[in-house]
Amino acid sequence: MGIKQVKVAANELTVGMFVSGLDRPWTQTPFPLQGFYIRDADEIRELKVHCSHVYIDVVKGSGPVKTNLKNLTGAGVGGTKERRKLERNSKSAKVTDVAPLKIRRDLYEVEHGLEKEIGQAKELHQQVYGAVSSVMEQVERDHNNIPIAETKRVASNMVDSVLRSPDAFTWLSRVREKDEYTYSHSVRSAVWAILFGRHIGMPKSELDILAMGVLLKDIGKTRIPEHLIYKTNRSEAEQDAYEKFVDYGVEILRKLPDVKPRVTSVVKSHCERVNGSGFPSHLRGDKIPLLGKIAGIVTFYDETTNPRGLDKPLSPSKAVAKLYEQRGVEFQEEMVVEFIRAIGLYPTGTQVELSTGEVAVVVEQNFERRLKPIVMVVTDAVKQTLFDPFVLDLAEHDRINQAKIDSGKATRHEIDRIEIVQDLEPGEYDIDIATIRDTYIESKVKEGKGLFSIFKRNLKKISGRSRS
Repeated sequence: MGIKQVKVAANELTVGMFVSGLDRPWTQTPFPLQGFYIRDADEIRELKVHCSHVYIDVVKGSGPVKTNLKNLTGAGVGGTKERRKLERNSKSAKVTDVAPLKIRRDLYEVEHGLEKEIGQAKELHQQVYGAVSSVMEQVERDHNNIPIAETKRVASNMVDSVLRSPDAFTWLSRVREKDEYTYSHSVRSAVWAILFGRHIGMPKSELDILAMGVLLKDIGKTRIPEHLIYKTNRSEAEQDAYEKFVDYGVEILRKLPDVKPRVTSVVKSHCERVNGSGFPSHLRGDKIPLLGKIAGIVTFYDETTNPRGLDKPLSPSKAVAKLYEQRGVEFQEEMVVEFIRAIGLYPTGTQVELSTGEVAVVVEQNFERRLKPIVMVVTDAVKQTLFDPFVLDLAEHDRINQAKIDSGKATRHEIDRIEIVQDLEPGEYDIDIATIRDTYIESKVKEGKGLFSIFKRNLKKISGRSRS
């Protein structure tokens, strides 16, 4: 039996329903995935704000959450057998014993354009990799003379770079330029953590501690057998042995006088989960420090988008969907939502398909309109590689079209709007992300006049898409 969708007015929604469709595009709402289980009254209120009606899946067993329409009317949080089964499978009920996240919006402004920051960021990126590699290698040899001061210095500089220009370091971290997974994973995770901290307005001193902790979070893996690190289906005994890497990391860092206790705390708590299902101490709720919660979220996200070994990476939107499913279960709900807002659905370096059929790469964020980033179009509508890729600012393209409508030069029906239809799995098309990055940055540096001149130069290439 196929999926059966029933149209339901927003004011008739109840906890336990599975929302499979909206009366408006998903991208115009804060819900980051197509389909979700209504867990509480707050989600119903949010749906009412954005929708007059939704569609729910009522075929029992057809979706990620089994539901039966007859049993859902007036159901409470634990009012059905299906809900109780979900709670058992989730290891615990939804976590609510956490304090609200303190957020300071717009504390940091983008000080440098991408073209100004990228040179400094690229040099710093290599220094960060070098520092983390040196620490790991020295720990493996012995526990003396560990070069922790250099890691501390580059972590602080890394925070400064991301604060000045978030796109520069993100670009570098999206491209795998080293084969050592642990090093690159640590650096990427640190970038996500700083972006998140920047978004919620954490002070620079806190960001320094967070970056240092995330860079060193896997240092204890140098003390466990290599096969345990690479193995995915571990036995219970093997999993217990693997989880000891956290304690080993704490032990190593506590012996180093230059490492602050709060940095060690990040390492100790980054595998804990707010529902108590994490390790090593099975901490719950606010017993996990804030920086540890952030480290846990960014670790989960990066391991999903950049899995170790032969596992196929997920597109950012699917990784976000997996993370969103764990809101209020393994991760604090508000923090998950804010993290998604911080990185956007289409982080820099993401491959996307446009409504024209063309494939593009997100090359720079638009922080005012996160669903309208700047992209470089790299294939035509039939997915043939373009000899001369071109830059397209989706937000600027919208503004130009709107100006034509406002001036009477074109009607709304004569304008072809360009939207991102979906993001693509990494490797779906043979696209050299590093070359795209370098091409875009070189074009910005050569122009010397900012993005608008690039867009203006390439506008003729896309003018044929409008019938005006």
